[in-house]
Amino acid sequence: MKNRVAELRQQQLLTQEELADILEVSRQTISSIENGRYNPSIELAFKIARFFQTAIEDIFIYEETGGK
Repeated sequence: MKNRVAELRQQQLLTQEELADILEVSRQTISSIENGRYNPSIELAFKIARFFQTAIEDIFIYEETGGK
């Protein structure tokens, strides 16, 4: 799953540490989300979307892999 967290964070002129503090997670969590190594819980995804005042679907882009 791709996401726009880094892009949105940078538009707000926030560091990973600052966003992590706002969302009450570690900087490593933000880094892992931005780099696509970690998919946030639904609760954290909602917190991120609420903070950036946008829909979850506008931040997290689900890409279907082959198969059914």
